[in-house]
Amino acid sequence: MLIEIHMIQNHSPSNLNRDDLGAPKTCLFGGVTRARISSQCLKRSIRRSGEFAAALERDGGVRTRRLIEEIAKAAAGKGNEPKKADLDAIRKVFNDGGVGLDKNDVNRSDILFFLPQSAIKEMGDAVKAGQENLGGQFAKIIGQFVQTPDIALCGRMTEFDAKGPFENLKGKFTVEAALSAAHAISTHANINEIDYFTAADDVPGPDAGAGHVNEAIFTSACFYKHFVIDWEQLVKNLGGDEALAKTTVKCFLEGAVKANPSGKQHAYAAFNPPDGILVEIKTKSPTPISYANAFADPVPEKAQRGLVGESIARLGQYLHDLMDGYAIEAERFWFSPSGRSPLTHVAGEQEKSIDGVTSEGNFNAFVQKVMAAANTGAAGTERA
Repeated sequence: MLIEIHMIQNHSPSNLNRDDLGAPKTCLFGGVTRARISSQCLKRSIRRSGEFAAALERDGGVRTRRLIEEIAKAAAGKGNEPKKADLDAIRKVFNDGGVGLDKNDVNRSDILFFLPQSAIKEMGDAVKAGQENLGGQFAKIIGQFVQTPDIALCGRMTEFDAKGPFENLKGKFTVEAALSAAHAISTHANINEIDYFTAADDVPGPDAGAGHVNEAIFTSACFYKHFVIDWEQLVKNLGGDEALAKTTVKCFLEGAVKANPSGKQHAYAAFNPPDGILVEIKTKSPTPISYANAFADPVPEKAQRGLVGESIARLGQYLHDLMDGYAIEAERFWFSPSGRSPLTHVAGEQEKSIDGVTSEGNFNAFVQKVMAAANTGAAGTERA
């Protein structure tokens, strides 16, 4: 079973995801420049959202190069400074295990570790108890199967030349991701803008002029977003816990809809929810399909329906054409706030609703219908 999420989301002026020059990220698509938000940025905003926290049950994965310090903090206890002896002992375990350490900061590893909080706490407890074979204890804890929703969804790949106490960990760090996430792209051509700004000095002096002068780059765009969850892979990554997998799917859907990237939000406050959400539950034709090509020809600036309305219309028409042309079977659910933007297609000169799509104008009711279909699909997959 595949669970696919497609969204049309218009963001007001913002800089949600910056490149190395501090400008909003872009890409070429359909021969024109588009605004872009990277999949990594989207996944992080969802993982860190309050909506997704319900799936994590306060045991979320931590992605860090400062695992040595985190273990030492866990050993010291909340509010206490890590002990130097503990840091030395932990660092020796990782060094002996083949993990490279930063020359300028010996408590910082060369690679990112992605582990649940529970694993870090267990290793801290082992240090606190003064266990003799610390390397063996660490390897045992790290090597245990990690049933953490964000790791199960996003996967984990940590490569290093494991040796010594970590010899048996070769290959055990890799978790195949159950989630595929596309880079969000604008449905229209886009050009970044430059904001020239000044900061006044509240205590004026004899010198004239502003206290600070600078430039900031921003943009505004209507994005198409696409996510795919592989149900079987998710259940496998969670050790067969279907109840937790269902919670993970529900919380991911709510997080994807309600969470926004945090980039420069204090300066722009682009907290704009999606105007259209399409969810497809595929059991008979479990092939993922992106509808990005609906926007290969960019939506014109002055479309008759408006930018958002035309983007939704393009999505509906493209969905209908692919459903008709490829006979792609799925249970489909469409949400637009208060049902103001129906998902339609044009047949001849008439605009019609798309057959087989359940529409909902209330988000909570929409989620309930999606999860009911997902639960039914999961049960059918289990029987098969």
